[in-house]
Amino acid sequence: MQWEIRGLEKLSFRERQVVVLKETGRSLDEIAKRLKLSPHSVATLVARAKSKGYGIVCIVPEAELGLGGEEESEEDAGS
Repeated sequence: MQWEIRGLEKLSFRERQVVVLKETGRSLDEIAKRLKLSPHSVATLVARAKSKGYGIVCIVPEAELGLGGEEESEEDAGS
């Protein structure tokens, strides 16, 4: 499974950093420490990024859902 962040081209470099860390489960405090920013600055960057409309998309290969890669067998077709 993969996650794709769409709309990154609309974000500044710093907004991209914050979004990636936030979307991978980091807290605002953790992000602030890692990027040497205040938590308030991180919250502002997250809000600005959201206002620019980035989106998260989950990409799940068909095989992980039992849907892909092989042709349907006669047994499956009869179901």
